[in-house]
Amino acid sequence: MPVYRLRKEEISFPSPELAEKDGLLAVGGDLSVDRLLLAYCNGIFPWYNPEEEILWWCPRDRFLIFPGEIHVSHSMKKYLKKHRIEVRLNRDFSDTVHRCRVKREEEEGTWIGDDMEYAYTALHQEGFAVSVEAYEDGELSGGLYGVAIGRCFFGESMFSEKKNGSKAALIGLATILRQKKFAFIDCQFHTEHLESMGGRYVDWEEYRELLKNTSWNEGEDE
Repeated sequence: MPVYRLRKEEISFPSPELAEKDGLLAVGGDLSVDRLLLAYCNGIFPWYNPEEEILWWCPRDRFLIFPGEIHVSHSMKKYLKKHRIEVRLNRDFSDTVHRCRVKREEEEGTWIGDDMEYAYTALHQEGFAVSVEAYEDGELSGGLYGVAIGRCFFGESMFSEKKNGSKAALIGLATILRQKKFAFIDCQFHTEHLESMGGRYVDWEEYRELLKNTSWNEGEDE
């Protein structure tokens, strides 16, 4: 367990450099909008089992997708040509978060509890959390949600209702973020799926420089 215990009365974090080798930095605190914004601007995010204490993480090596480096496989290109794909932002943020939760509960368990749903909906209402939904021939096929601050996007979770649904949403997001000159999509942790989409590790020094793109004022139009 981490050495650093956060107090609800004080919105602060220890230096990210003090995180343990696995990335665990602190425990406790709350999921208020102000604390979450401070966390993301410093490369910190909450991840814990429902009904347990909040755990805050800051892995030193970060797995990112740079919007201009999104990889679209040959089979995915064929799929995109075969179907009419439409990508929308904020179709129904709360529904997208809940779908991510339900899909994970069915497959492998989830960290998205009631408190997380409430917290990220509050972030969305303040203009910082964003959902992305993909439609295949007029039907919802998949989506994802995350936090957009300045020119940085911090991904949280994805879901698929149809094959390739989450991939279509991620490709659509990368296209939008590239047009808006976003610096990166933070995947937080490595998965083979995200690696196949173009994700790669960057070291802490590079990531810290990229975080300079988190200006709260710039995030208002996302």
